[in-house]
Amino acid sequence: MKLMLATFFTAVTLPCVADLPITQDELVRRTQELYDALVPAHQAPWKKYFADDCIFADEKGRLFDKPKLIADIKSLPTGYSGTIKIENAQSRIIGNTAILSYDADETETIFGQNLKARYHITDTWLERNGNWQIIASQAHRYYEDPAVGKGDPKKFAAYIGTYELASGQTRSVITEGDKLLVERNGKKEQLLPETSEIFFRKGVEG
Repeated sequence: MKLMLATFFTAVTLPCVADLPITQDELVRRTQELYDALVPAHQAPWKKYFADDCIFADEKGRLFDKPKLIADIKSLPTGYSGTIKIENAQSRIIGNTAILSYDADETETIFGQNLKARYHITDTWLERNGNWQIIASQAHRYYEDPAVGKGDPKKFAAYIGTYELASGQTRSVITEGDKLLVERNGKKEQLLPETSEIFFRKGVEG
């Protein structure tokens, strides 16, 4: 009987966890774990889930290897906090390669004021020796107008003036009623408050 059992288990290859393909749910779970670790500057998940030979390209086009990526994970300044949540995830999993593409919705809180941004990120996971890690990651930022904050028209007078951005490049900041505007070559655009001291033009990034 012992001989028969030994023969049976030798002949049959039982599946192990490492042989099973990773799932989209598991990829999303691991990725969310990475983002949840950013605010407390917890580097362990990033060391665990990024391959030693990875390439990471952020939304500004900067390239990082793993040491630079890990070194960039630092505690937020006092008064800052935030969250990043994964949305609209899609994946393709073939053999030992998995691609996860998703939106990352970021809410950053700066001294009580919320700022929002959205990114689209594509991660390539590679399984080596039963271990799934990110070998490449690339992000880009969706441009969306920030939520309009609350400005104080009584303070707008402090911004009035002509500003030279470069030689021959000037902008004038003026007020009309309770609106703050920027004027160039006779064209006026309203400056909308993102915070009490940060303004933007509708549909214009930067």
